Amino acid sequence: MTISMYQASIPVSIRTLNNLVNILQKGAIYAETKKIDPSVFINSRLSPDMFPLSKQVQIASDIVNRGTARLAGIEAPQFEDNETTFPQLIDRIQKTISHLNTFKSEQIDGSEEREITLQMRDQTLSFQGMPYLFYFVLPNLYFHVTTAYDILRHCGVELGKQDFLGQP
Repeated sequence: MTISMYQASIPVSIRTLNNLVNILQKGAIYAETKKIDPSVFINSRLSPDMFPLSKQVQIASDIVNRGTARLAGIEAPQFEDNETTFPQLIDRIQKTISHLNTFKSEQIDGSEEREITLQMRDQTLSFQGMPYLFYFVLPNLYFHVTTAYDILRHCGVELGKQDFLGQP
């Protein structure tokens, strides 16, 4: 059986980002209900050396935008990373989902061996398409969505495993 790079990337990413939207909406409702300034949540982090909620959401958005664009061999949309409210973060994720919905399977399928090179701060990473998706893009997406979930849960937002997994 052959794996479809499209099926392994686009629907999975859209589902995860939709779940993130629901998590952020619960955070916004919790802040409003408890009369807590939403910026407390947006700027919260699990540890002083970790990024805050806003940056976790921005990175989750960027990783799939750039990742799928690289697999398709096209340029990714660029966002300014200036979101400071729940509605702005939710809007960014919805824009990312809209972008992912523009891809056709023909653009992604067949990218298993595409050479992907990333310039990081102090190193260059090189991948073929399939390892790039499975060992870099998806793990990073899950890490940053999980961390966003964890930040809000730590702040008291009533979230459960099903919020992360979404509805079947």
